[in-house]
Amino acid sequence: MSVEVLDGATILGFVEDEEAFEGSINDLFAQLDTNHDGLLSYSEMLKELQSLRVFETHFGIDVKTDPDELDRVYGSLFVQFDHDSNGAVDLEEFKAETKRMMLAMANGLGFLPVQMVLEEGSFLKKAVERELAKVGF
Repeated sequence: MSVEVLDGATILGFVEDEEAFEGSINDLFAQLDTNHDGLLSYSEMLKELQSLRVFETHFGIDVKTDPDELDRVYGSLFVQFDHDSNGAVDLEEFKAETKRMMLAMANGLGFLPVQMVLEEGSFLKKAVERELAKVGF
């Protein structure tokens, strides 16, 4: 993890850089597709969602979360990605929903810089690295 400074433009630039964004999407999709069938099942995506620990921590402190509530949240997130409701997420659905979420984050951040703790290899960290590379760091 590292502390980075970013704003909405950092994220927007990453999403609009087709080569960088699609390369990152393709890499993560391939990593998550453990059975290599070209689709993400709920169980394949669940592992990634659980690894984020977004709902199990509050400002870095573990909190007790109702397992039934977690199941509902993870299920609803999966439905967000499964646009055709066939029970699996293909690469295009994964890319479209990830792009939608990234653009929503960019919009929410706006154009005033903020400091964030970012996981190595995350899309936000890649966005920051892309921006730093553009300015010669």
